[in-house]
Amino acid sequence: MTEQSLHRRRFLLGGAAVGAGALLTACTSNEAPAQNNAANVANAGANSQPGNPVTIGFSAPAADHGWMAAITKNARAQAQKFSEVTLNATEGTNDVNQQISQVETLINAKVNVLVILPFDGKALTAVGQQAMDAGIQVINLDRVFDTPLAYRTWIGGDNYRMGVNAGNYIAKQMKAKNIANPVIGEVAGIDSLPLTQERSKGFKDALARQGFAVGPRVSAQFTPESGEQQTSNLLQSAPKLDALWNHDDDQGVGVIAAINNANRKNFLMVGGAGSKNAMNLIKSDAEPLKATVLYSPSMASSAISLARLLGQNKGAGDFAEHEIPSEITTYSAVVTKENVDQYMDVGFDS
Repeated sequence: MTEQSLHRRRFLLGGAAVGAGALLTACTSNEAPAQNNAANVANAGANSQPGNPVTIGFSAPAADHGWMAAITKNARAQAQKFSEVTLNATEGTNDVNQQISQVETLINAKVNVLVILPFDGKALTAVGQQAMDAGIQVINLDRVFDTPLAYRTWIGGDNYRMGVNAGNYIAKQMKAKNIANPVIGEVAGIDSLPLTQERSKGFKDALARQGFAVGPRVSAQFTPESGEQQTSNLLQSAPKLDALWNHDDDQGVGVIAAINNANRKNFLMVGGAGSKNAMNLIKSDAEPLKATVLYSPSMASSAISLARLLGQNKGAGDFAEHEIPSEITTYSAVVTKENVDQYMDVGFDS
């Protein structure tokens, strides 16, 4: 889950994730390029070949739900793809002080690069800057630090565009069905979080551009239990419903349970994040769930690839610039029955 603000300048990727060798290949520190970038472009993919040994330190919160579990799983799997990479991963924790201590241990171990998904971006900012000051380049994953001085590169998802793409998809479906004044519900995540606020704003803005509005709305806690309870409340308050957007496929397990319990399948539903079980339901076309908007934990795989390149003074060979960008935002693709097979590889277990 991300806490980056909407005014951040973003470097947009054209897909849900960055492949380890397909995109990233050319020069990455503030030092002079190790080799001419034109040669990298001409020899695209060469940077996927083994290079100098790199030790990557990795720190993330506890794997207490499917999305976060997939973050660590993807990071470990990506590191294993590179023979020259050693991953030094800490045990996930939601204790801010413990995560700070774990990162300090990685700094003292003199890892080459750090990948940090902070439990709390603000609270972990100082230790991120400590690593940078010690000459260890930091990749800030998803939940953003308070200052760019604490990281070399930020990579994460786009919460606002999640909402926009969900809203655009629903609006298109409503118009295709000639529903002039649809009742469109929303099951949000935790309302106090910036990420939820950004998703809801994007959803509202996209619907408004099409002449529609958000109808009944509830907020859950990103858990199946809260998703089921809050969706039951929403369905009871809305005897008529044409569409529903649920922000998160983990809590979507409960959302779908509530829909089935109420025997309410006369509307279409869109999910969020891109879990495997959501994709399987979309593929079967047997449930109201017809699409999910990606916020893929595959960004952790991309973070490891970036860390490897930073550690080897390489960059993105398909780019004209000699350096890896300072900020990279993954794209919130809409997964439907028509394209679900294309995205199954980035699905995660809820």
